Amino acid sequence: MPKKRHLLVLRRSPYGSGLARASVDLALALGAFEQDFDLLFTGDGVLQLLRDQASDRLGVKNVGRALSSLSLVDVEQVYVDASALARYGLAPEDLVLTAIPVSGDTLRTLLAESDHLVGC
Repeated sequence: MPKKRHLLVLRRSPYGSGLARASVDLALALGAFEQDFDLLFTGDGVLQLLRDQASDRLGVKNVGRALSSLSLVDVEQVYVDASALARYGLAPEDLVLTAIPVSGDTLRTLLAESDHLVGC
């Protein structure tokens, strides 16, 4: 029987609450248990992907640095909402992870074809 596909939808800004960090921890846990999953960054969640975050000024751990540790587990794909990137004036090369920009029908298909959606 094939494994279920999980899609973690990360839509929270990296700082201001612990939700962004908790979502990264969830992704690491899924990877540790060899679950198949993809990540989708949308809305304010795209800010988690920014390079060179100055989180030390806030006295918190750097979410972008934590995301880079996802290379230790088998994340299948990382997607980013193209409209959210455009809203913040970002390009894929501004991101700490290689992410595939998606929009429109591609985004809807991604959501529809996932067995489990987890919004963080």
